[in-house]
Amino acid sequence: MYTDADHRFMSRALELAAKAMVHATPNPRVGCVVVREGRIIGEGFTQRPGSNHAEIEALLDARRSGSDLHGAHVYVTLEPCAHFGRTPPCATALIEAHVSMVIAAVEDPNPQVGGRGLEVLRQAGIDVRCGLLKQDAIEMNAGFFSRMTRGRPWVRIKVAASLDGRTGLENGSSQWITSDAARADGHAWRARSCAVLSGIGTVRSDDPRLSVRLVETPRQPLKVLVDSRFEVTPQARLFDGHPVLVACTRGDPHKAEQLAARNVEVIEVAANAGGKVDLAALMRELARRGINEVHVEAGSRLNGSLVQAGLVDELLAYLAPCLIGPGQPMIDLPAVTSLTQIRRLTLREVARIGDDVRLLARVQ
Repeated sequence: MYTDADHRFMSRALELAAKAMVHATPNPRVGCVVVREGRIIGEGFTQRPGSNHAEIEALLDARRSGSDLHGAHVYVTLEPCAHFGRTPPCATALIEAHVSMVIAAVEDPNPQVGGRGLEVLRQAGIDVRCGLLKQDAIEMNAGFFSRMTRGRPWVRIKVAASLDGRTGLENGSSQWITSDAARADGHAWRARSCAVLSGIGTVRSDDPRLSVRLVETPRQPLKVLVDSRFEVTPQARLFDGHPVLVACTRGDPHKAEQLAARNVEVIEVAANAGGKVDLAALMRELARRGINEVHVEAGSRLNGSLVQAGLVDELLAYLAPCLIGPGQPMIDLPAVTSLTQIRRLTLREVARIGDDVRLLARVQ
C-alpha cells in the first residue's frame, strides 16, 4: 500500500513534528510535508497555540517558493482537523489547495476530530490513506493521546541515582550525584513536558526551583506542588518567576491570597483514604487544564504513591558510576513476598550521557 518514497516523506514529517516538541502544548506535535512529482515543495510543523498548524505552515512554505499545489500529495503525522478551534480547519485549507492525496500517520484521538477530518477530505474527492508509521506518530504525542483517550496526562518519573539505587545519603544530601551533562539532559526532558510535579517533602529538603535553566526553551512548564496540608512556605524558591499550581486537601485563604500575587494558584483536591491528595483526581484535573505530559521530580514516597496508584507510564533514570550504601531509595514501595509480585518494566532506551547512563523504561 505504501512505497519507499511514502515512508521517506512520512519519516521527514515526523522529524518536523519533533521541532514542535517543546512549544506545541496543549496541542499535539505535528509535522507535514507537501510533495509534487516526487519532490518536497513545502514543509511545516505545529506553531505555538493559536498560531498555524503544521498543514497550514507546509502550504504556506510551498506557496512562498511559487510551487503549484494542484495535485500535490500531503504527508501529515496526525489527521487534519475539521473543526474551528483557535484556528480554522486544516482539512478545508487542503481542499482549497486542490491537493490530490493526503496520507496521515494516525487518526486524531480528539473527539472533536476522530475521523471527521479524513472523511471531509474523502468527500471532497481526495485520495485519503491513514496508518503509515502510526506507532511512531503516537509515540511523538504519547501525552496528547493519553489525555484524549484516558482522561489523564502521560506521567514520567525522573530519578538520578547511584548504581546501588540511592538518590541521596541517609542524611538527605543529594546534590549532586550525576554529572553536569546528565543534569542538562534532565532539563531538556523538563522542557518538553507540560508540567513538572514535585512534593512538599522535596521542596522542604532541597528547595528546588524546578524551572528549565540548563537548556534553551521558548516556555516554562507549569510547576505543580503536591502539598496535602498546604505547609509550603511562601519563601520557597519554587515560587520564583513562573506559574505554580499547589494541590492540597484544605487550603488556607490568607496564604493562598499571598501566593496569588506571585502567579500561584491553590486548588483543593479530594483526599484519599489516607488523608493525602487523591493523585488520580489531581491527574484528571491536570488533563482538564490541557496538560499532556507530566514530568515528576519528587522524593521516594510520592514516587511510590504514584506507582501504587497506577499513574506512572515510564521511568527516566540517570545512574551515576558510584556506590552510596545506605541512603534514600528511588521509589518507596511495599515489600513483596514473591518474585511473581514484582512490577516489571520494558526497557525502551539506554544511552550514555556524560559519565552517566540514562535508562528509559516503560511500565507494563
